[in-house]
Order: sequence, then C-alpha cells, then structure tokens
Amino acid sequence: MKIAVVGSGYVGLVAGACFAELGHDVVLVDNDQQKLNALQRGECPIHEKFLPELLERHRGQLLHFTDDLAAAARQSQLIFIAVGTPPKEDGDADLSYVESVAKDIAVAIDDYTIVVEKSTVPVYTNSWIRRIMLLNGAPAEMFDVASNPEFLREGSAVTDFLYPDRIVVGADSERCAAAVKEAYEPLVDGSYYNQPDAIPGRDLAPFRAHLIQTSAKSAELIKHASNAFLAMKISFVNAVASVCEAVGADVEQVCEGLGSDSRIGRRFLRPGIGYGGSCFPKDLLAFRAVARENGLQFGLLDEVVTVNDEQRNRFLRKVKKALWTLKGKKLAALGLAFKNGTDDIRESPAMAIVKALLREGCVITAFDPAAMERAAQEFPDGAVNFAAGPYEALRDADACLLLTEWEDFGALDLPRVKSLLRYPIVVDGRNLFSPEKMRAAGLNYYSIGRPDVTGGRNGLPGKALTEAFEEDQAA
Repeated sequence: MKIAVVGSGYVGLVAGACFAELGHDVVLVDNDQQKLNALQRGECPIHEKFLPELLERHRGQLLHFTDDLAAAARQSQLIFIAVGTPPKEDGDADLSYVESVAKDIAVAIDDYTIVVEKSTVPVYTNSWIRRIMLLNGAPAEMFDVASNPEFLREGSAVTDFLYPDRIVVGADSERCAAAVKEAYEPLVDGSYYNQPDAIPGRDLAPFRAHLIQTSAKSAELIKHASNAFLAMKISFVNAVASVCEAVGADVEQVCEGLGSDSRIGRRFLRPGIGYGGSCFPKDLLAFRAVARENGLQFGLLDEVVTVNDEQRNRFLRKVKKALWTLKGKKLAALGLAFKNGTDDIRESPAMAIVKALLREGCVITAFDPAAMERAAQEFPDGAVNFAAGPYEALRDADACLLLTEWEDFGALDLPRVKSLLRYPIVVDGRNLFSPEKMRAAGLNYYSIGRPDVTGGRNGLPGKALTEAFEEDQAA
C-alpha cells in the first residue's frame, strides 16, 4: 500500500519505519527541514532499539522523507496523522496541529483517501477531523476517517509495533476499516514473522497479532482508558509502598503476593518515583478533561495524579533523611530519562527531582546512558555537571541517587561504589538492589517501601554523617 505518515516524532517515525518493514511504500512528512535532512543522511534522532536498523534497511527504498504534505497526500491511500497533541493549561489536548494537517489534506486529495488518527487524541476527534475536512472543501464521498491508537512503549516501540498485544482499528464504515486492516495484514496473518530477517520479538511460536475492530469513538477511549489504568496501577503500588514503610513491611514481598493473582498480574506493580513521559501525564489530564466536559466526575483520576506528585516529594524527603541537610551537598544522580531504554526526558520524575535538589542548593553530577544531550538543554549555564560514566559521577559524592532503572545501574560494582563515595549513602528510587546486598557492601541504603539499611561509615547514619561531612569541610 502507499502510506503517508505526518509527523516524525516518536510515534510517527516508528510507525513509518515499521510500515516500510511490512512492505508498504511509505513517505514520512514533517515541516522540520533540519530533522528531514538528518533522516535522509541516515541519522536516527531518537534512542529506540532496532529503529536505526529499520531506517538503514528501508531509507531511500520503501521509506522516503518530505516536507510536501500535499504531494504526499495525493499519492497515498492511507494518511496517518502522528503530530503532537500537547496538554493545554486546563488539561485538554491541544489539537491545533491535528486541525492544521486535516485542513491541508482536505484541499490536497483528489481521490478516495483514508485519514487515520494515530496521535493520542480525546474522544470526538475523529468527528472533528471529518468536519474540518468537509468545511475545507473535501467531498464527503472522497474520504473516511479512522482511529488507530498506538500502544508503544518508549524503549521497545519497534517490537511493540511489530509484536503487538492488540491492534485497534476504529472506523464507522466497513470500507474504511478494511483498508486500515490491510496495512497490518502481515502481522495479523503471521506472514511477517516467517521472514528470515524479521525483527526479533516475542518468543511465541507461531505469533499472530490480534486485531480488534471498533467504532471510532470506542477506539479513542480505549487508548485513554488503557493509559489511565496503567498509571493507576503505578500510583496504587506507590501508595501501598508508603503503607509498607509506615508499618515496617517489605513492598517487594507484598507485590509478589499481589501480582501472583492472575486477575492483577505483576506488570506495572513496581514502586518507584512515579510515572512520567509523554503519554501517561498527558493522557490522564485529557481523559479527565473529557469526563469533566461531559458533566462527569472522575475523582479516581485526580487521586492517581496526586499520589504520583507526592511520590517525588517522598523521595526528596528520603534524601534529606539520609543527609540531614541538603544545601552544599554533592550528589550523584544516576538516570535522567523518564524510564530506561529511551532518551526522552519529557515529564521525567528524575529531571523533576534533580531540579528540586538544585533549588535546595545541591551540587549535582549526573549520568544517563542516553538522555544527557537532551537534559543539557534543560540545565543552561552548567547548572548540572555531566559525567562520562556512572563511576565518574560517583567520585567524591556525598550520596548516590538512583533515578532511572537502567540495567547498567543495577549491575554496578558495589564495593567500588562505596570506595568512590565520600559517604556510603545510596538512595534508590527504583529499588534496583536488594537491601541484603547493600548491607553486605556496607552501604547506607534507602529505597521505596522497604526498611532502611543503615550503618555506613563507622556506623554513622543521618545527622551524624552530616556532622562528619561538616568536620571534613572544616579540615
């Protein structure tokens, strides 16, 4: 099929490369000429596993790049809109980019075309796209609008696209639904997985993607409801972790028992410093705004957001508990991305914590395997020092803060960590280590929902460690 994807961000770039991988002729449209030039040179603008390989495999053959939306629209059977929908101050999604693209498509098409909303959008967007196109002169019989929400996790977006839990196609006409389904046929019939050079994915044989056909409005709600539910699981387990700390229980043990229930499952039952990224925070606000506009109170969503915000504050209190005072402390921050496997720092809890510590007068040296270039743009004038590796960040730091769950951090040499730190303090916002290992390594260890491990330098925790720090400074 001939497919256009409008927008070359995380969703659009992955979708375009994967549709090319399925054998379609794809043109990726963007108005950022600098980004297009980089893509044409073979550069990958985001950190995403397997994406560079797909760009190299299909660039100039099945995958092309342009800033000419009108030409791309005229030559395409399917046009996927994958532009940004950032939240406005009231929490509603800003659909101005979607509207702009819909207008341009309306005046460009000269044959039957299907416009597919791929961006995360609130319910009724499908209807509004159709209305905008009609108002801008597109004949009703010349186009259809479908909803095909993405369920991609940053860091594993390519395999999520090619080995999906489900493909949702929302359309209000059978002709429209059939065309969108055709784009995914190699995944649904399993033929893609028989190719010798297929991107490796799930160890399930044979694997076939499950396609769900719904109305357009149901498809739009599936996306928001899914992300809201996952965010709720994260906030729920973080609230449980707070109770565990209060009563002296171990949240990891609680989660093992809780997640073993097949009705609940272990996924997303991992305590930490809260969710972030470009999806969960935005989608929760948009879903809440839709409910409010329809006269409904969805208080559960309010509490999910409240718990998530409080979780960052709880972590900051842990840091202060470990060091007594924060002003002047030199801290090693390991992790800046909102999760492992990506360089995305949007709504990153790690970034929020670093900024809060800077306001407290701390000196921060940070390391992240992928996100430092993006993070540097958020910290002008050298507000944060960036290290070449985790051990360099730890050298002479008063404490180590673990903020992103990169596997490399979980494999740190603990004796070496202790030898590099000025004081043997680790505050772990991702529960990457077991308290037993940290105790054996002689480290003071503060984690989420588990008892603290104290002892450290000559058995000095908390205030005594700070007094020792001040004595060292005076000396």
